[in-house]
Amino acid sequence: MALCSDFARPLVLSGPSGVGKSTLLTRLFNEFPEKFGFSVSHTTRNPRPGEVDGKHYHFVSHSKFRDLIQDGAFIEHAEFSGNHYGTSFATVRHVQQQGRRCILDIEAQGVRQIKCTNLDPVYLFVSPPSLSSLRTRLHHRGTESETAIQKRLATALKEIQYAKDESPHDFIIINDDLDRSYELFKKIALGERISGDELPPLDD
Repeated sequence: MALCSDFARPLVLSGPSGVGKSTLLTRLFNEFPEKFGFSVSHTTRNPRPGEVDGKHYHFVSHSKFRDLIQDGAFIEHAEFSGNHYGTSFATVRHVQQQGRRCILDIEAQGVRQIKCTNLDPVYLFVSPPSLSSLRTRLHHRGTESETAIQKRLATALKEIQYAKDESPHDFIIINDDLDRSYELFKKIALGERISGDELPPLDD
């Protein structure tokens, strides 16, 4: 596992839905509004309450998304629960041209695709302490049906297994304490050195 990161390289953030990635990102951007830029993904899913087009996602139709794939617009794209998500080359370039570190919030399928490109990012995985704790978080969010939650949990299990078995990530944070997790996340995002005992491995 890497001990430090290069601030100039993009940061690919991944982890199961509901694990707290958005909370960590919000705190980081509030504390350092001029240092980072978020790569706004495209998606075919409907906006959730409070989400703004162009800020949280670029919300597009399925046909528009297919057109973008045909045009080679995406660094990576993936399908989840009947909807598509993708990261475009244009959004990453836009952030980099502003002199900011680009942060990408990516599903596991997308991580595999990015590893086949020349993007050369730093990979950070955020894991829940357990699947039961993730189930509780998803229920408390109150935005999805029980069927959708079960699909997300099944996907989360695969993502965690991928993170453990194939070691594709430079860093893994277990989000069992938000304040502690944020301090680690901040250090990694800023490219500061991290000691090995600050980032314990995922349990078997």
